[in-house]
Amino acid sequence: MADVVPFTDNFSDLSNAQGYQFEFHCERCGNGYRSAFQRDTMETGRSMLRAVGSFFGGTLQQLSSSADQWKYDRATNSPAKDRALTAAVEEITPRFRQCRGCSDWMCADQCWNEEIGQCLRCSPIVAEEISRAQAAAQRDQIWEKAREKNWTKDLDLGTRAKLTCPDCGLKVDGGKFCTGCGSSLAPTVHCGECGKESKAGAVFCADCGHRL
Repeated sequence: MADVVPFTDNFSDLSNAQGYQFEFHCERCGNGYRSAFQRDTMETGRSMLRAVGSFFGGTLQQLSSSADQWKYDRATNSPAKDRALTAAVEEITPRFRQCRGCSDWMCADQCWNEEIGQCLRCSPIVAEEISRAQAAAQRDQIWEKAREKNWTKDLDLGTRAKLTCPDCGLKVDGGKFCTGCGSSLAPTVHCGECGKESKAGAVFCADCGHRL
């Protein structure tokens, strides 16, 4: 009976034409560990055959033709890959724990609650959870206090804010006068009929309708 390959869902296959390597990652923080690279001895032999065959051709060249089929096997399954994955799992397993609460694989260094025997997502460390709750409450209270304060009492909300000076074209951050040329950012004109003051740019007087 063939060896059973240990099941795990938190790895990526980094194998290439020269051998096998796998990267295992924590399903909470995303940190990962790579297994040691395992060189494929059969591929090394094929490489030598291809090198010799390039000089002599014929039989030796034909013996190395299986390398093309091997490239397709590399992307699927093979006994060699199964053995490599088994060895990689044995190498990396001490760095991970599988949580009985959520069944995810967690790194033992950062995401495991050793006292409880579960991951920090299922069983957070009490002191850390208190600290996070305090920080969240403090943030919420800061926003609440900021909303209670009147931040608009010194602002001129009755005048249309200008972001560009109408005289020199300089970009400004509001205010009444341009910081570049000193021109008013809200110039006014007077109606020649009734004398009513209107904002610059108006075509007709808002009071009597006279054309400005």
